[in-house]
Amino acid sequence: MNTEACDPAESAALREIFASRPEAVPAAGWEAVRSFEAEHGIVLPEPYRTFVAEICDGLRAGPPSYGLLPLARTPRDWGSDRPERLLAEPFPLAAAWLWEATGHEEVLSAEEFEARTDPVFDHGSLLLGTDGCGMYWHLIVTGPQRGHVWQISGEGAMPFGGTGSPDGQMPGIPGFAGWAAKWAQGLSWFARV
Repeated sequence: MNTEACDPAESAALREIFASRPEAVPAAGWEAVRSFEAEHGIVLPEPYRTFVAEICDGLRAGPPSYGLLPLARTPRDWGSDRPERLLAEPFPLAAAWLWEATGHEEVLSAEEFEARTDPVFDHGSLLLGTDGCGMYWHLIVTGPQRGHVWQISGEGAMPFGGTGSPDGQMPGIPGFAGWAAKWAQGLSWFARV
């Protein structure tokens, strides 16, 4: 996955998926993208960066279920009492963390739990959208997972595609283009068991 230069094949595939849809939000343009990057102290990973600047800046039809968000937007159910989103701070995970699934969770106070999980929700990622019920899709913009798409919910955080998904739960080609392609094919995010 090349996050520094946009692969022409990925760009063409994204154009095919999004540009022909009448409900697609027009591209934001390079000036808006560069302004957003300067404001947050980041450079968006490719091919998402070129996608937003030249192809599309949101789609109500998805992906995910409640639509692909325009750059810098949060879902309506995100909550106004959340901590400030710090995109320049590195995303803190390198592998899935299912904090409600281990069966031997460490006993933490609510404050300790939030101190550990808030950075997962709010550091180093851009919100792509939601599948509802508190399941949010994030594009990682800083840190070792830069360019990967993660699903983060109240139960844990899991990368889409590649080998980082525990037990292959979310198989697919890692990154924004692979995630969008899987949606366009109408396939489930999760492996059939």
